[in-house]
Amino acid sequence: MKKRFILIFPVFLALPILLAATLYSQPSPSAVPALPADIPSTANRYSFLMMGNLAGQQAVWTASDGTLHIFFQFNDRGRGPKTTSILKLGPDGIPVSEVITGNDYMKAQVTENYSQEAGIARWKNDDEQGEKKISTPAFYAPLNGGPSEIALLAQAALHNGGRIALLPEGEARVQRLTELDLESTAAGPKKHVALYAAAGLDFSPIYFWLDGDKFFATVENWGTVIPEGWESSAPTLLAAQDKVKDSRAADLAAKLAHHVPIGILFTRANVFDAESGEILPDRYVLIKGNRIVSITDRMPHPQSTATWNEKTPLDTPYTLIDARNKTLLPGLWDMHAHVGDNDGLLNLAAGVTTVRDLGNDTDSLLARRQRIIDGKEIGTRIVLAGIIDSPDAYHGPTKVLVSTEAEARAAVDNYKRLGYVQIKIYSSVKPELVPAIIDEAHKNGLRVSGHIPAQMTAAQCVALGYDEIQHVNFLILNFFPEVKNTNTIARLIEPAKLGAGLDLTSPQVQSFIKLLQDHHTKLDLTLSIFEDSFLSRPGEIPRGFQPVANRLPPQVRRILLSQGLTPPPGMDETYRKSFAKMMEFAGLLYRSGIPIEAGTDSMAGFALHHELELDVQAGIPASQVLQNATLNAARIMSLDKDLGSITPGKLAELTLVDGDPTANISNIRKTVLVVKDGVLYNSAELYTELGVTP
Repeated sequence: MKKRFILIFPVFLALPILLAATLYSQPSPSAVPALPADIPSTANRYSFLMMGNLAGQQAVWTASDGTLHIFFQFNDRGRGPKTTSILKLGPDGIPVSEVITGNDYMKAQVTENYSQEAGIARWKNDDEQGEKKISTPAFYAPLNGGPSEIALLAQAALHNGGRIALLPEGEARVQRLTELDLESTAAGPKKHVALYAAAGLDFSPIYFWLDGDKFFATVENWGTVIPEGWESSAPTLLAAQDKVKDSRAADLAAKLAHHVPIGILFTRANVFDAESGEILPDRYVLIKGNRIVSITDRMPHPQSTATWNEKTPLDTPYTLIDARNKTLLPGLWDMHAHVGDNDGLLNLAAGVTTVRDLGNDTDSLLARRQRIIDGKEIGTRIVLAGIIDSPDAYHGPTKVLVSTEAEARAAVDNYKRLGYVQIKIYSSVKPELVPAIIDEAHKNGLRVSGHIPAQMTAAQCVALGYDEIQHVNFLILNFFPEVKNTNTIARLIEPAKLGAGLDLTSPQVQSFIKLLQDHHTKLDLTLSIFEDSFLSRPGEIPRGFQPVANRLPPQVRRILLSQGLTPPPGMDETYRKSFAKMMEFAGLLYRSGIPIEAGTDSMAGFALHHELELDVQAGIPASQVLQNATLNAARIMSLDKDLGSITPGKLAELTLVDGDPTANISNIRKTVLVVKDGVLYNSAELYTELGVTP
């Protein structure tokens, strides 16, 4: 259940891993929280916009005692933070104390404290605590800080040669990139603002705008913080920022994509046959251009004697790759993605060559997809699924909001015109519109999937014609029809409370499975996000990320400490049993012949590896899990003519891993090389660029 509110510190970095694709929510006016009455009239006020629509506010002021106050809130389908930060700044402008109170995105209480005294920095929040002796300037990165704190970090770094140590760990590097003059008839005089980038807070730089040394804005397609009266300037800022980001993406593509026009030969590889699910040992796989030419059990013809290892450059005209003791698989598929800036590198480094995007801003996604096709950005193949919702206070991540049957059919038709192949129905779609959306989609040859809209059950949606269902929680809720407001946080909380008591041998469960069988319904379970939510507790690294946590950039690693839901008193064991029941249900569904897809809705790359591990733990054989993540995914999307298996004539999309994932599925984490559309990528190079230890 992925989110991408990456504005500054880990409070925003956490959201890519947290909850369901809220990239592009467009709250209705009634959903916008009111600014508290005690905010001083002299405060600098900012609008928080989602897709250009007001969703919250930031207010910044200096109190009479000299402390800096930052209030920040927004609403996203009933979720969203509401925090007040009080900072005391030292003579150099670096905070020497900070107290943050309020609630986080999931409405859990927030208490965060930082202090620096006599060369000792101390911090404590709901997920971590510690202290460190400091002798040089250092900046504490709060887990729940307000957006404008990025300006304090920037000034601290710029006064220190462009770099500053971060607490608890890491280093931020800040640089000025470009500048603009802005005019606003609503806000008064012209402003001169500058764009900066801060590295060290995420996998790649984050961008923000300053007015002199003061915070001005953060702008993205999905979410923007900008002063009141300057909202109309956001597109201008975004265009300038995108130009910088696109240039960086093109530079990375030129650096990290290794084109081998004459050919590639993998030698002595153990090849995973996605048709049979078996390993074909000691094979030679020849690629020319972007197609697989042959698979043989001996050298096809004399070739260069050059060999490859992890240290060999990949720029020779003909590349011979020694794949002994390694497994060559078709490129992996993630069937539940919401593609963002870092995802291309993260996915390819992990062996994922195709993703299905299940909800995104149409304009930005199509532009990104074209840049990838043109070789101007590193990324996977993207299969397009368009999201539709209805306008209310809880509607989801799309600008496509429909209230009538005519609007619903027109939305489907427009997605078809844009080249989309699937429609995703979201949680607030009016039940009476669901049949029309399904009918129009199927008439256009489009698949239909989605959440289960509020006031409906999964069984009803399957009977109406859903081709697949996203998220296992909606399958659990099918048996608790009293939970009707599934467009709210209830869709996460109630399965955690109720799932443990579900009797999988009951006639109701058996009847539902028969319905899925009869309708040939596919399931996108996204088990890993529910493991994170139901099992992780504050201060714990979620199980699926434990094998890689120490490889991640320090500030990214921190946000893994706050991924779980906080059970009510006495409910901890119930939450754990509810996830166990989800896993048991997944195994039952597999044994009943229901196709299980490999989808994540979580951090790109790493999450898919763990999703496959969970599928195996649920009782699906590893070879079947790999088939689901390759050929079966391509078949579901009707792309198996060119993708999904290592077959002569198909596109060259391959993943080379160390070891045998059919014997131990966790070997899927050991990606060495990836070929996407005939282009070679070295996983170690991609990870290094992201700040991930290979």
